Amino acid sequence: MTATKVHVLNGPNLNLLGAREPGVYGSGTLDDLRRRCEPAAAAAGVDLDFRQSNHEGELVDWVHEAGRDAAAGVTLGAVLNLGAYTHTSIALRDAVSGAGLPAIEVHLSNVHAREPFRDHSHLAPVAIGVVAGLGPDGYAYAIDALARRREHSTRR
Repeated sequence: MTATKVHVLNGPNLNLLGAREPGVYGSGTLDDLRRRCEPAAAAAGVDLDFRQSNHEGELVDWVHEAGRDAAAGVTLGAVLNLGAYTHTSIALRDAVSGAGLPAIEVHLSNVHAREPFRDHSHLAPVAIGVVAGLGPDGYAYAIDALARRREHSTRR
């Protein structure tokens, strides 16, 4: 089966994009971010499943859903911007690992140039890779990386 979608899951406070700390996160809104992801998904030949939640349990459920889709060959994987949950949520780390979800961690800002507590990611050890500090382009790069991963695996 050929993958037909990519999941882009956004965590807490990303619904405030455009209003929250524009000097750090830019002036674009979450809807602007979704619109910037659409061409990358189209280039990969997949639909975009773009969501945001401020609730950890809902994000865990979505990671499980994406993991089932990955196991069925329906999705390339997930681009995850878990916001502050990146630094605090072992539950989300375990969800990604337990679901066997190919995931790329993404951050709009360079979290390593900010407060020291942002240096640690619970997600990074179970992610394929991490993109940080490249603004909205980081999402497109992550979608492209998932598509390239699929291309490399089908050539073998």
